[in-house]
Amino acid sequence: MSKDYDFIAIGDITTDAFIRLKNASVHCDVDRENCEICMTFGDKIPYDFVEVVRAVGNSPNAAVSATRLGLTSALVSNLGDDENGRECLDTLKKNGVSLEFMRVHENKKTNYHYVLWYEDERTILIKHEEFDYSLPQLGAVKWIYLSSMGSTSENFHREIADYLVRHPDVKLAFQPGTFQFKLGYKKLRTIYEHTEVFFCNVNEAHRVLEKEGKIEIIELLKGIHGLGPKIVVITDGAKGAYTYDGNSAYFMPPYPDPNPPFERTGAGDAFASTFTSALVLGKGAEEALMWAPINSMAVVQQIGAQKGLLTREQLEKYLKDAPESYKPKALGLGI
Repeated sequence: MSKDYDFIAIGDITTDAFIRLKNASVHCDVDRENCEICMTFGDKIPYDFVEVVRAVGNSPNAAVSATRLGLTSALVSNLGDDENGRECLDTLKKNGVSLEFMRVHENKKTNYHYVLWYEDERTILIKHEEFDYSLPQLGAVKWIYLSSMGSTSENFHREIADYLVRHPDVKLAFQPGTFQFKLGYKKLRTIYEHTEVFFCNVNEAHRVLEKEGKIEIIELLKGIHGLGPKIVVITDGAKGAYTYDGNSAYFMPPYPDPNPPFERTGAGDAFASTFTSALVLGKGAEEALMWAPINSMAVVQQIGAQKGLLTREQLEKYLKDAPESYKPKALGLGI
């Protein structure tokens, strides 16, 4: 029988192998919106080192983040019956995440991704193994955090939507991944309509709304809010983040980096999971907006998405030491 959890994350788990590149170049358009990493074709390319990071992915990262901040968390995910899978389970256990809902599939491989890391950015080679997704009996849960899954999970999303309809008191944080954006709003309408807080970046917001060209941020916020989410959070990389709850909109600057970012994997996961954890802990959206950038700042100082995640005590120390300018700024809503 399931125990009660504050926070249950649902989504794919993987291992990330970080390959630190030495010889590469980056080519961008004028606005630096579209960049390509280039390496010599048909050559032997030296690299600095490889670091393997287990039990990562949007949802595993969120579960670890919630646990660090003092919540009881569990992960609903799928693994193969291989050494990689066993090491992922061991890593989750060491990080305090419950394994109750983890499902091991015979004769399957566990997801394994390669991260091409150059300067402070990364390009990830991904492959989602095909699993038979199913929703376990979750018991009493306060919040569900839904994020990235593979292309065989469409029916599973309908199962999740049915669960949310039957359990209207369960709050949902939704941070879509690649396949969920590809499915689009129409196929995920019920999930959008039952979302308490929705996370994406500026480019993804355009994709959700099927908008091209430059759209004002307040219009993006209002557009996604109109699809159902009660709180919309749109991040804009190192520029900061925005929120809208139907009544008020805010801009939040980034927390000052103590050093230049070392590696940016997991910054968005840290932001979204910390914002959600603050809400679970009873904080308002404005205070959650002050918590989230701190964990993003800490994560980009380390390799991988989890090593830099802070405890609540550490996060509150950074908040106490924040500069006076570190606070949400109200935005005009227009007409």
